[in-house]
Amino acid sequence: MQTFSCRCGNPLFYENTHCLSCQSEVGWCPACSNIVAIEPLANGGYHCTYPGCDTALMKCHNYAVENICNRMVVMENGHADALCDCCRYNEVIPDLTVAENRERWAALEAAKRRLFHTLDLLKLPHGTQNDDISVPLSFSFMADALPDQGLWRSTAKREKVYTGHASGHITINVKEADDVERERLRVDMNESHRTLIGHFRHEIGHYYWDVLVKNRDEEACRAVFGNHHRPSYAEALERYYQQGAPGDWPNRFISAYATMHPWEDFAETFAYYLDMVAVLDTALHMGITHVEYDGSLESMLIAFHQVGMAVNELNRDMGLLDLAPGVLAPAVREKLAYLHQIVQAASPIERGSLTG
Repeated sequence: MQTFSCRCGNPLFYENTHCLSCQSEVGWCPACSNIVAIEPLANGGYHCTYPGCDTALMKCHNYAVENICNRMVVMENGHADALCDCCRYNEVIPDLTVAENRERWAALEAAKRRLFHTLDLLKLPHGTQNDDISVPLSFSFMADALPDQGLWRSTAKREKVYTGHASGHITINVKEADDVERERLRVDMNESHRTLIGHFRHEIGHYYWDVLVKNRDEEACRAVFGNHHRPSYAEALERYYQQGAPGDWPNRFISAYATMHPWEDFAETFAYYLDMVAVLDTALHMGITHVEYDGSLESMLIAFHQVGMAVNELNRDMGLLDLAPGVLAPAVREKLAYLHQIVQAASPIERGSLTG
C-alpha cells in the first residue's frame, strides 16, 4: 500500500477521512485511484482535487451516513450509486443497536478494503450478483446470539455465527474485530497469527478455489494439495479437532490448520500468498526493499524473506509477534508456485508490477 498526498502536501493514508494538517475532507477517488482532498460542489456532491482528475463524486452512503467508509462514487449527470465498489458487496451488516458494533463494523470494512486493494492489484476477478461473474461474491458480518447479559447479538436469529465461506458468500463473526476476543481465540487455538485481515484473506482463498479451480483445474490442484474428496470435509474436521495437527506439520504446511483438509490447506496458503503481495506492495512503495521483480515467485520469496526478517527483529524489539516465518518448507513453496501460476493465468499482469 502506498501513501498519498493532500493538496496541502501533508501525507495521507489509505484509511484517512480528513487531512490532519489542513483539515480537508478526504476520500478514495475511483477515477484516479488515490486518497485525495475533496471539495464540495455548488449543486451537491464533491470534486476530486488530484491534479488532472477533477472528477465529480459523491460519498458512499456508508461514508456519508454511517461513517465506516472513506470511498467516493463517481457522479454522472448529478447521480451516483449509493454504495462504493467495496460496500456494495455487503449482504448483512452488524446490528447497530449494539453500541460497540459500529466500531467493529468500521474495522471489518477497513480490512475488506485492503483485501480488495490486493485483489485488484493482482487483477483477480470478483463481482456481485449484478455482474457477469460465475461465482458472485458477498459478505455478512454478524454476531452470536445474546444470552441475557451476554456480549454478542445475532442479526439472523442464530445461536452461533461461524466465520466461513459457502458458494461465494463469506460470513465473519463480528467478535473477530474485538482485539481482546481475537487474541483469546488465537491463544486457545495455538495459532501464530489471528488477524482480521487474515480472516478475509483465508476466506477469499476458498472463494478463489471455487472461481479458479472447481471444475477447471481440480486434477492439478489435487496433485499439489491432496484429494479433497477423501476424507470428506466433515470427517477431516472432526479428526482435526479430536487429534490436532501432526507434529511434523511445518515440513509440509504453512500452518497447523492447513493440515485439516486440502481445502483449508489451499485457503491458508492462498492467504499467505496475499500476505506476501500486500506486504511487498507496501515495502516497495516505502522503499524498504530494492529487490528486482522479474515476474517469478522466487523473486517474491526472496524479497518477502528480506522484509520479513527485518520486521521480525523490529517486532521483537517491541515484544510483538513475528511477521513472517524464517523458513518455508519445499512442499509449501510447491503449493505457492501452483497458486502463483493460477493467479497469473487468471490475471495477465503488466511487466514490472509486483508479481509479473
